[in-house]
Amino acid sequence: MNSPPRLDALLRPRVPSPLREVHDERFARRGVRLLLKRDDLIHPDLPGNKWRKLALNLEAAAGRTVLTFGGAYSNHLRATAAAGRLLGFPTVGVVRGDELAHRPLNPSLARCAADGMRLHFVDRTTYRAKASPEVLEGLLSLFGDVEVIPEGGSNALAAQGCTALGRELAGACDVAAVACGTGGTLAGLAAGLSPGQRALGVPVLRGGFLGPAVERLQREAFGGPSGNWSLDERFAFGGYARSTPELEAFAADFEDRHGLPVERVYVAKLLFALTALAEEGAFAPGTRVSAVITGTPDAPPLQDSSVSR
Repeated sequence: MNSPPRLDALLRPRVPSPLREVHDERFARRGVRLLLKRDDLIHPDLPGNKWRKLALNLEAAAGRTVLTFGGAYSNHLRATAAAGRLLGFPTVGVVRGDELAHRPLNPSLARCAADGMRLHFVDRTTYRAKASPEVLEGLLSLFGDVEVIPEGGSNALAAQGCTALGRELAGACDVAAVACGTGGTLAGLAAGLSPGQRALGVPVLRGGFLGPAVERLQREAFGGPSGNWSLDERFAFGGYARSTPELEAFAADFEDRHGLPVERVYVAKLLFALTALAEEGAFAPGTRVSAVITGTPDAPPLQDSSVSR
């Protein structure tokens, strides 16, 4: 399913995104080729999987107010707010943490507000129940006729939009790997790949819930399981937006080696995982591994999970 022509014409995303091979001896000595799928270059305000996940959702909204959810540093909230500014529709961001309502906005939320997003802060208990009928009814009573998009933008339409990512990689790699937060990109990527290819998801947060989430998204989007995919959950580094000195050193070294600015919340964990897997011998010689680069490193520094949980 292609992106809506109206959105393509107005936003002019760079699709298909570039695919380039990089030489890294940690892969080369195992006979493995590393390719970078530069989805971060799709659009300056809606990079990577944000464009792919939002496009069909915005078409469905048809200009109505879009209400969605995220934390204080949510890239999804920022992308939705930017889309609202660029396309001229209202946006509402339901933000986790009512204590933030009385503090100065951080740079991420300030960007959302500058793009016209109305920020609505809720306590963490309410946020955890954000998909419940009671919470949704309360939000609808406040904001009226809105198009609700879930946290991270992951729903059936998002998964359908991400199938284009898999199709763009048809024949170009054997393994297509992506960092996972809510599962929508992996669900669509796997469905779009050709027979013989497989998708690998690297969760950036703990909890073990992503497998069932991807299965559910594929049922809703495609009627059942689609494509060959798996998860490796060993590389969360303490949880979402958490890091360690080892991960930070790896990301800085990768930047030096390849001249690629490495986004820390998602991309650093993905590249670390693929490097570790290559060194473990997880990929057979001759395997072409494509890493989907989903974002740019404009997020605030990560917390060190060795000192902060």
